[in-house]
Amino acid sequence: MRFSPYIFVVTCLFLMSSCKNDPKTSSYDGENGTVESASAAEVTELTDSGEIEDFLEDSPEGSEIIYDPELVTKFYQGNEFEPVWSKNELRKALFRNIENIEEEGLFFEDYHGEKLQKLLASIVTNSEEENSLLEILLTDSFLRLAKDLGNGKLNPKDIYEIWGTPLNEIDAVALLNTALSEADIDRTLNSVKPDHIVYRGLKNALKEFKKTNWRNAPATKIEAGKLIKPGESDDRIFSITKRLAELGYYKGSIDSTNTKFNDSIQNALKEFQKEHDLQIDALLGNATIKNLNYTKEDRLHQLLINLERWRWYPRDLGEHYIIVNIPNYELSVVKDGDTVRSHKTMVGTQVRKTPVFSDEVRYVIYNPTWTIPPTIKKNDVIPGASRNPDYLKKKNLQVLDSDGKLVDPSSINWSSSKALSYTFRQPAGPSNPLGIVKIIYPNEYMIYLHDTPSKKLFENNARAESSGCVRVQDALGLAGYLLSDQEQYSDKKIDEILKSGKTTQIALKQKVKVHHFYWTAYQKKDTIKFINDIYDLDQKLWSLLKPAA
Repeated sequence: MRFSPYIFVVTCLFLMSSCKNDPKTSSYDGENGTVESASAAEVTELTDSGEIEDFLEDSPEGSEIIYDPELVTKFYQGNEFEPVWSKNELRKALFRNIENIEEEGLFFEDYHGEKLQKLLASIVTNSEEENSLLEILLTDSFLRLAKDLGNGKLNPKDIYEIWGTPLNEIDAVALLNTALSEADIDRTLNSVKPDHIVYRGLKNALKEFKKTNWRNAPATKIEAGKLIKPGESDDRIFSITKRLAELGYYKGSIDSTNTKFNDSIQNALKEFQKEHDLQIDALLGNATIKNLNYTKEDRLHQLLINLERWRWYPRDLGEHYIIVNIPNYELSVVKDGDTVRSHKTMVGTQVRKTPVFSDEVRYVIYNPTWTIPPTIKKNDVIPGASRNPDYLKKKNLQVLDSDGKLVDPSSINWSSSKALSYTFRQPAGPSNPLGIVKIIYPNEYMIYLHDTPSKKLFENNARAESSGCVRVQDALGLAGYLLSDQEQYSDKKIDEILKSGKTTQIALKQKVKVHHFYWTAYQKKDTIKFINDIYDLDQKLWSLLKPAA
């Protein structure tokens, strides 16, 4: 029997216009899942190879409702267009995954949810055309589900310039063949999901968050405006106080006539700033107001956003790795699943963002010189030297040519393009911005971990202070840990190297990966921690991630 395009279009229109839970046509129970009749198991052939091939070849109207016609065709070509969803258990298992997909932060409607719901519920009474459609949609849904769970719904490299982590390799067709041959949909789909503790924590946080009144929670809006300092008066103080009370930070009585930024409001604000990794200064600026204005629904979206990001990250982070969460200003060392060290960090500013990527530590350098990165050379050093003849001397910078020979700065025409060809380097020493040690994992961004002479800045809560590299509190201790498997580099030996002032490079022997990641929400013990989106990456992602209206 040929699969008529006309009949197919009529069928699609009928399905799209049908009520989701019409008791006349569906036995679907939204609480308990698809309730197929006992005779559904007797439906051993949804369709035949001829109808599948006809549909894929001759029905352009039909292909419009398929997410990936090319991939679906590839799958069926490899299976000689034979139907594969004849077993009731397989159909139910796939739909159960689609039905529960919001637990992963994805959306039921993105996987033909409502169409499958109706077709599965009426499978015994469906027409041949409807069951052929069911066969095709089940395949299309699995393929998309596998890709989205393995790689994410979106491609981060199409969204962010700072994203360098490669996409996971997902062969959705091979996964579907495996799922069918092993008759195990659940295990196959679970094999491509992230299994990191943060991802699992986010899933649990999402589950708990959905139990709250997130749709109707009060959310007093605070208008942006000038900075409000302690003791100052501002008409927005009432809405600020009310919002802090709604969020549980302000416990006192609210005076609607008060316009003064008094001590009790300041203390509540400091607690809010501390919890969200904002600068704890009791100053009411627009960054703090932006975070105060997030509604509970916004926070739900933030959980979904971060689940999506975790699907972008490598599945195998290594047995021993350093993970830097950029907006949380924290570095952790993980070995065999346990966090063995943690360090505060400083990361790139909004203008010079720290990129997201993964690499492997190769060596440690004590008493490092600092070679000026291209961006700083172009934007800071050359303009500074052209304006002030003493600039390089004050910054303790040397100029070297392509052969590594010192160049007299007074001989350079700073307005010429040749100025960019020189290397600018600061010798090792107490004023060197890299401090006394740097940890190198060669990468295209010229990013590394390093010490800093500006250690007092680690006392700040918000620490987006660098030009892109990651400054590490107690970087010397971290470097010593990375070399701890090499007995010759004892504390005494390292101290001798440091006192010598000589630049010394030591290669690592143990394998330690480094991952620069970016997440703005996670579960911390029994609470959900939301932190400041320092690079404003969340909103753009949500606008692309959310389901179409």
